[in-house]
Amino acid sequence: MEELATRARIWSLRVNWLVERICVGLLIALVLDVWLGVLARYVIPLPLTFTEELARYLMIWMALLAVSSGIAYREHIGVEFVFSRLPAGLRRVLAVGFDAVALAFFLALLFYGIGFAERGFSRLTMIYAIPKGYPFLGVPLAAFFACLQLLLMMVHDWAAARPPETAAATLPPNPSDTGEN
Repeated sequence: MEELATRARIWSLRVNWLVERICVGLLIALVLDVWLGVLARYVIPLPLTFTEELARYLMIWMALLAVSSGIAYREHIGVEFVFSRLPAGLRRVLAVGFDAVALAFFLALLFYGIGFAERGFSRLTMIYAIPKGYPFLGVPLAAFFACLQLLLMMVHDWAAARPPETAAATLPPNPSDTGEN
């Protein structure tokens, strides 16, 4: 079981590595876009109207994708007062239960987000005149990564030798730091 927990954590970190790089790329694009918008408005009088809309979509995609990183590092809200005072076995069940509730939410978001994005392809964005489905795809994509991270964390929480100490404990980035090897 311990090997399963370690493997789940390693895969969680691999998925998170990819998502973090995507978020950094989106952040760089967002900063450059906003910088260009400021230059176009106040320094070089260019009629660039696309920068505001692009910044909005980049920020939304980045924020939504970052949710899965929060799940991977357990940096989400938990009820610590009660959780930390429970026996070890109950903490394990409760941690997996929290993950299951979150998984249900993100599965619903994935399901409805796909429909939302599909309907968006029949409408055009104001500035770019591209289908809104492309920006809307950020919702189901982020929900997919969140579901994947939650599944991996559920496996880790259930199979780890020691139950979680806290509901939202930040896990070490390296599985070897947990003493689980």
